[in-house]
Amino acid sequence: MYATQALTDLVPLADELDKNKVTPGVLGFLVFAALAAGVWLLMKSMNRHMGKVDFEEAPDPEATSGVAVAAGAGSAKRK
Repeated sequence: MYATQALTDLVPLADELDKNKVTPGVLGFLVFAALAAGVWLLMKSMNRHMGKVDFEEAPDPEATSGVAVAAGAGSAKRK
């Protein structure tokens, strides 16, 4: 079966459809499914990489000394 023969077989089916109705069709669904699969794979990869992160925050040296807070934090120079 040639492509042109397949198209001529589908032409009568297209006449039965409402010509004023526009739908995304199979191609739209395939694009949406590919995007959804890509996002799912990216989220899975991100969770795997975030699980490997071992982060422990160092304490703030100014908060532990208490001197900067008593002298007035507003007058301290900022970098």
